[in-house]
Amino acid sequence: MNLRQLEILRAVIRHRTTVAAAEELALSQPAISNALKAMEAQAGFTLFERINNRLFPTAEAMALYEESEAIFTLHARLENRVRDLREQRTGHLSIVATPPLAYSIIPPTLSGFLRRRPQTRVFFDVRRYEGIIDGVLGNVAELGFALGLSDHPGIAHEVVHTGEMVCVLPPKHPLAERLMISAADLAGFPLIGLERGTRLGEAVRESFAQAGATFQPSVEVRYCNTACVLAATGVGAAVVDPFSPQQGGHDLVVRPFTPKTPVSAYMLWSEAKPLSNLAKTFRSEVRNASRTLTGCTSTETAHQSSAQPRLESGRV
Repeated sequence: MNLRQLEILRAVIRHRTTVAAAEELALSQPAISNALKAMEAQAGFTLFERINNRLFPTAEAMALYEESEAIFTLHARLENRVRDLREQRTGHLSIVATPPLAYSIIPPTLSGFLRRRPQTRVFFDVRRYEGIIDGVLGNVAELGFALGLSDHPGIAHEVVHTGEMVCVLPPKHPLAERLMISAADLAGFPLIGLERGTRLGEAVRESFAQAGATFQPSVEVRYCNTACVLAATGVGAAVVDPFSPQQGGHDLVVRPFTPKTPVSAYMLWSEAKPLSNLAKTFRSEVRNASRTLTGCTSTETAHQSSAQPRLESGRV
């Protein structure tokens, strides 16, 4: 018997009439009667006893009913699974991000994403730039997020946010009343520098050189968030990406910095493997969330990994 025949058999057993079974299955009464005759001929034994216009299942029919229960339970589970996948209510998503994005744009986006999909499980790791590239290429993560990007074969990318470096100061800093801070303004004040050799670190050094200002940090750190923490406690001023000052409720004065230094946030994914629907949806929600961040200009232009990006500071 095929699945449709078993479905008809079970409906007749439940209702004991072909009319009621036909209504449940949206079939005609003659179609149900013909199906029963065909099943009995195929099985080689009687399935129902007909008494006073009602159908009473035989022991053989009840045996088929009980044996088919597991089939229909599995079928119902499969249908539910298909619906969950279609509506993206279950599944697994892996993402990796560098600290500036991991602690700014990702958490609120992830919160809303999971609130609407409570059965979804997410792996979320915070890594340096090199770890993001390795994670995406090694299929550890479907989506990666980083500030700045070099050309990497096999990686597709999209700029989701573009802004400029900013200057962060302790609240009582002598420059706190200024509306804009230049590299020259910071000369003579304690300065927190970003690690040499990283894109952000080198971009800041280049901006000071462009302005003809001396760059002599009192403290050098790896991450912009660390620089913000130190600046908030009075260690000095720092030039950081526009995302990091929004993290952790730091008591900071944030001002535009000149010379202007562009910073772009990228989403990355592997070209070798198509994104799941969950990953596509999260990517879309990150795009939407990026529009709410101040001080930056959003963009949704997708760039394939073969394209050479402009100098975008932010390899952290």
